[in-house]
Amino acid sequence: MPPFRKFWNCDKKNRMKFDLLHTDPATKARAGKITTDHGVIETPIFMPVGTVASVKGVHQRELKEEINPDIILGNTYHLYLRPQTQILEKAGGLHKFMNWDRNILTDSGGYQVYSLSSNRKIKEEGVKFKSHIDGSYHVFTPENVMEIQRTIGADIIMAFDECTPYPCDYRYAQRSMHMTHRWLDRCINHLEKVPYKYGYEQTFFPIVQGSTYKDLRQQSAEYIANAGAQGNAIGGLSVGEPAEEMYAMTEVVTAILPEDKPRYLMGVGTPINILENIALGIDMFDCVMPTRNARNGMLFTAYGTINIKNKKWEDDFSPIDEMGHTFVDTEYTKAYLRHLFAANEYLGKQIATIHNLGFYMWLVREARKHILAGDFRQWKEMMVKQMDNRL
Repeated sequence: MPPFRKFWNCDKKNRMKFDLLHTDPATKARAGKITTDHGVIETPIFMPVGTVASVKGVHQRELKEEINPDIILGNTYHLYLRPQTQILEKAGGLHKFMNWDRNILTDSGGYQVYSLSSNRKIKEEGVKFKSHIDGSYHVFTPENVMEIQRTIGADIIMAFDECTPYPCDYRYAQRSMHMTHRWLDRCINHLEKVPYKYGYEQTFFPIVQGSTYKDLRQQSAEYIANAGAQGNAIGGLSVGEPAEEMYAMTEVVTAILPEDKPRYLMGVGTPINILENIALGIDMFDCVMPTRNARNGMLFTAYGTINIKNKKWEDDFSPIDEMGHTFVDTEYTKAYLRHLFAANEYLGKQIATIHNLGFYMWLVREARKHILAGDFRQWKEMMVKQMDNRL
């Protein structure tokens, strides 16, 4: 086990603050509040993914006024390659560059580098990879990824980890986990030497790995808990394993991670996955599913999923979603949206994206209301059944 570490160069009064407001009596679901220099994040929260400093197809104004998330995600790998860190630094950081004055979290790029499987080489020092843009070679190490994230300037920054594939043999998962832990120590040591750039604090989250092996997940969760960070993440899930295995691993890890720190499950998931993981004690989620599926014509609703490209919607003049989470839900009909997809119009993708993100935000906020009201379990069971329909 690592020695307990004192977390670094920030005055105590400016630290990210997490208030755990209520834990559901029937499940492990929690309602909380994270406060950073860019405002309050009410948990459980879903974070829309804005990989390259944009949530695909959505204006910042629509994002803020309609979808209304407390925090969005940016990606270190993509932003490092384009527009590149020197441009972000000249702009005064990612918030100013993209004109977003709420919270941002950046993923460290470990997962993106993992996705490049044939174009990367992992060693103890770090990862050498080939850019998907122009084929140039680059190296990510725990140290330079911390520096890149300081320059990007997100409110929450992630450790540089190795994400294992699924399936993955035990020995590989074990070696990879130990390397992730050694990299974590290097991230922490280096961060202490690199000051904040833009006059506000950044909070660092380490990442639990260990594939789908219970004992490795336990070891990793203990190591990560012992780092004493202000929040913790669970990585390496939602990479193709069955949902049951994902839930089993989440349960193992949340039993070990400290209760007084927020827990972030990376890259998860469907609306049902999100509710089940909230019930297991997760506070933060991100996923490309609402945006990517929207661009393929799949709409999520409280009553199930809609493939808007299907012929059955061609003369359905009812609103997209009568629940009206965002303006698009009641301003356009299903028939019109189907027509836009049939005609391959950009607007169709935009409407579907705003709808799906609005629905995801409604879902986690509704979950929070039910946690605070004490009837989360009944509501969750009803919603899981309802949302499992194909409309």
